[in-house]
Amino acid sequence: MIASGTIISVISTYGIALLAPVAVMEGPIVSVVAGYLAHIGLFPLWQVIFVVILADVLGDCLLYGVGRGMLKWLPLRWREKVGVSDVRLELLAQTFREKGARVLVVGKLTHAAGFAILLGAGAARMRFGLFVLANLLATIPKSLVLVAIGYVFGSQHERIAEYFSTGSLVILGIFAAALGVWYWRRRATSA
Repeated sequence: MIASGTIISVISTYGIALLAPVAVMEGPIVSVVAGYLAHIGLFPLWQVIFVVILADVLGDCLLYGVGRGMLKWLPLRWREKVGVSDVRLELLAQTFREKGARVLVVGKLTHAAGFAILLGAGAARMRFGLFVLANLLATIPKSLVLVAIGYVFGSQHERIAEYFSTGSLVILGIFAAALGVWYWRRRATSA
């Protein structure tokens, strides 16, 4: 993770055009920092909101694309070793057909699990138009809240970055533990 002070320095120096690529790479903390930069008058607020939302959706589309193309590069034995058999892939695809929008919203709100969910949407070949629409509808309020946090509390960006890091690690730990329990149960039932 890039330090928020470095993000402020780089974006302040190179302008709003650099905000989008940095926001694609770094995510929520860049939205907070951008809100702060709008507060101190460096950028118009409407431009910050537009660029942050656009960058978030673009980044998610890139992860969708990686998920969609990833499976053809993995050998079948590797896919089966991690539990991505053709049957499970079809179940994943069915889940995204039936509840794809809800799953994406959960992924956007949990941030740490979002990475896996976005890859999963691509691997399941969720319809791209539905993916973009659901993702946009979840991104708008999330981005508005993050920019608002930056606008109001942006001078505390270092502390906010710590909260995001800690929160993401906690959620990732819970996700990893759930995955471990699932894998352990799967092994126990197949033995």
